[in-house]
Amino acid sequence: MQEEINHKTIALSINTTKMSARTLKKALQVFMKGSGVVIRKQKQRSHSGKQTIKKLMKQNTGLANVEITDENIGSFKRVAKKYGIDFALKKDKTAEQPTFLVYFKGRDVDVMTQAFKEYTQKQTRSKEKPSILAKLEEQKQNIAQDNIAHLDKVLGKDKGLER
Repeated sequence: MQEEINHKTIALSINTTKMSARTLKKALQVFMKGSGVVIRKQKQRSHSGKQTIKKLMKQNTGLANVEITDENIGSFKRVAKKYGIDFALKKDKTAEQPTFLVYFKGRDVDVMTQAFKEYTQKQTRSKEKPSILAKLEEQKQNIAQDNIAHLDKVLGKDKGLER
């Protein structure tokens, strides 16, 4: 009987050890998931990309700015995102033609020049390409004129046969 009690006691202690190991493993997994959330939240707090001038100034870096006169600022946003530039846009409405001032960190000057080179290349390429809509409209007019000419021929032949 004593031996049986000893075996049960040993089995109980082994089972509790296994259970505490599993519990510890689960607790560590929950902790790791929880700390991952904290790290993600911290990453979200650091501002990057397009932001307000106020947020950009809070980062304690000197600011520089560049003026863009083009209305298509969306293509610049794509290029700036590609290069990972922190920038702020401000529309200058005082001029007759509104312009955009792009503020960026002073230490990003080299990256900004490279981004502007790519941006200007894209703009010049897009201006050189003929508009697809204009081509389609031109084709549509040509087809309409051809149809009218064809109808005139057909109607003209029919009139000649009747006489």
